[in-house]
Amino acid sequence: MQGALREPAPVDGVQIARAVDALLQGGLVAFPTETVYGLGADAAQADAVARIFDVKGRPRGHPLIVHVAGIAAAQVWARDVPPHARVLMERFWPGPLTLILPRSARASDAVTGGQDSVGLRVPANPWALALIHGLCAGRNDPAAAIAAPSANRFGRISPTRAAHVRADLGEKPQGAVDVILDGGASIVGIESTIVDCTGGALRVLRPGFIRPDEIAAAVASTGVAVTVASDDEEAPRASGRLKGHYAPRKPLELVAPADLGPRIAALRPARLAVLAPEAAMAGSVRAPDLALCLPAPDDADAYARTLYDHLRAMDASGADRLLVAVPPAGAQWDAIHDRLRRAQAGSDAGAD
Repeated sequence: MQGALREPAPVDGVQIARAVDALLQGGLVAFPTETVYGLGADAAQADAVARIFDVKGRPRGHPLIVHVAGIAAAQVWARDVPPHARVLMERFWPGPLTLILPRSARASDAVTGGQDSVGLRVPANPWALALIHGLCAGRNDPAAAIAAPSANRFGRISPTRAAHVRADLGEKPQGAVDVILDGGASIVGIESTIVDCTGGALRVLRPGFIRPDEIAAAVASTGVAVTVASDDEEAPRASGRLKGHYAPRKPLELVAPADLGPRIAALRPARLAVLAPEAAMAGSVRAPDLALCLPAPDDADAYARTLYDHLRAMDASGADRLLVAVPPAGAQWDAIHDRLRRAQAGSDAGAD
């Protein structure tokens, strides 16, 4: 995927100070990144990290991404940074890229899921960076870091707004999160690209805003190959690689745009919510008995930015089933196809 990132909301120093204090006290903080909102704990406090798994309902063997202030901090958390990984850090950090590297003693089993590797990233969001730097200052440790997955129930639709976190997890005293920072909507809207740097070649474990061809171009001078791992390939465990993930509670079905009208007719009298391009939403597709009908953006970046907003609106619409027209093909759409396939599989497995 390509395109310049929009500017996020201005940082509120009072909110940041409150959130840093919560982290230092072993609390959980939901914070905005350019990708999605994260549910963060001080990565050095095992009890706080354990609370992330409890609050999300996340299996303990699923590793967390460690968010650090910069390359120097990343080198403290990894025992080895090969030259091609350093190239990627310099090219794409801060940004929506997570690198899987051999872990140092700094990375505990609580963070890594017991693996010998750790996922590291420097987020490109001023709220997230202010929070990390505040934690570093509070601990007097430039390598202090925040361990964080997405701030939602495990396997469900990722949050791209503070309101999504409040709806899913809630804020204390009634909810589970100590502090929810509201930095506005995420400007990328889907999770970071994850690249495994622990072997001889680079493997893309999860597609995202940064495409495999961009990664390959960045490391071309090093001679290192770049491949895309399949779900059943032996690889380090990483976020977002389960068959079912990012899922609404209602059944979701992917439909070819040309088949949308006939499929809607076949499913009546079920109440339906539809996400499709304008060209596919003509005639019977705009029937008055649809619970919700949302136009899908033609641009891949705009589609990614609004995807989870749209899925949440469809899930909350009162529809019995959700229909999504299959997006266009092409490298810039691969991450979106990945999220939709997993959302469909997860909704089939766990729909109410």
